[in-house]
Amino acid sequence: MMKEFWINLPVRDVQRSKQFFLSLGFHFNEKMGNSDRSACLVIGDKNVVVMLFDEPTFRSFTNCEITETLKTAEVLLSVDAQSKEEVDEMMKKAVDAGGTSNHIPYEMVGHLYGGVFSDLDGHRWNVLFMKS
Repeated sequence: MMKEFWINLPVRDVQRSKQFFLSLGFHFNEKMGNSDRSACLVIGDKNVVVMLFDEPTFRSFTNCEITETLKTAEVLLSVDAQSKEEVDEMMKKAVDAGGTSNHIPYEMVGHLYGGVFSDLDGHRWNVLFMKS
C-alpha cells in the first residue's frame, strides 16, 4: 500500500519560484530536495509535498516534453483557505508576486468561495474557502 503522495512540477527558475511561494505564505522543507535544481514545497496540515524541479531535471524524469502551461492547463492544484478574506488576500499576493489571474474570487455552488491564479510557470492554483 502507498504511504505518501507528492506532486512534481517543472519550473523555469527554482529560486524565483521559491520566492513566489514564500511570498504567498507557503514554506519549504530545506532538508529534502533542496538544491539549485529542486525545492520541496510543503502545503497544509498534512504536509503535502510539491517538488519543484527545474525543467531539464523534470524532463529527465518524464522523458517527454513539458506542457505549455501558458496555453493549456495540465492540472488545477487546490488549496483551502480559512476565510473569504484569506482567499482574496492570497489571490492579491499571487498577482503582486508575479503570478497572473483573470479570475475574480466568487461564490461557487453555494458553499464554496474561491479564485484561480497561475504561478510564474503557468500552473493553475485554486484557492477555496469551504463554508461548513
